[in-house]
Amino acid sequence: MTEYIVKSTDTLSFVFVKGEDIVGKLTYKNWFSFKAKLELNNNHLYQMEPKGFWGTTIELKENDNTILNFKMNWNGNIVIHSVIANPEQDFVFRHRGVLKDSFVLLNKDDVELLVVKPDFKWNKFNYEYKITSSGYFDSFKNQDILLATTIHCANYYMATITSIVVATL
Repeated sequence: MTEYIVKSTDTLSFVFVKGEDIVGKLTYKNWFSFKAKLELNNNHLYQMEPKGFWGTTIELKENDNTILNFKMNWNGNIVIHSVIANPEQDFVFRHRGVLKDSFVLLNKDDVELLVVKPDFKWNKFNYEYKITSSGYFDSFKNQDILLATTIHCANYYMATITSIVVATL
């Protein structure tokens, strides 16, 4: 089991840390945008971009190659499809209850990979996260990419739910 801390450096940037080491940084183009740049410690750069007319599918691209995509389905789960590894893999990012207020990343066999606990920082008016991984997740080859995608999914979920709540007021 590994713990990650995701700190919001401002309203547009999230740095994820494992112990004392910075794993990567997720930077959004502007507020409430789903376009983001991902920089990993190994100097790899990725782009996250909405796709389609409504922008409901988000793609993670390395150069011009889509290596992962995700979208929210009708029940609020976010389905992630990755072509990073061979064979391709699917994951589900799910909100876990009102009282437990956390998220979980599951593989296709419902094995828990990550637990994400949001922490709203009133002084920054933004979320920070504590992420705990399972031993199974720790064995993944491209875990940093999946971790960053999970952070983006959490932000995507929070922004979507917030916009729905505001629209009903």
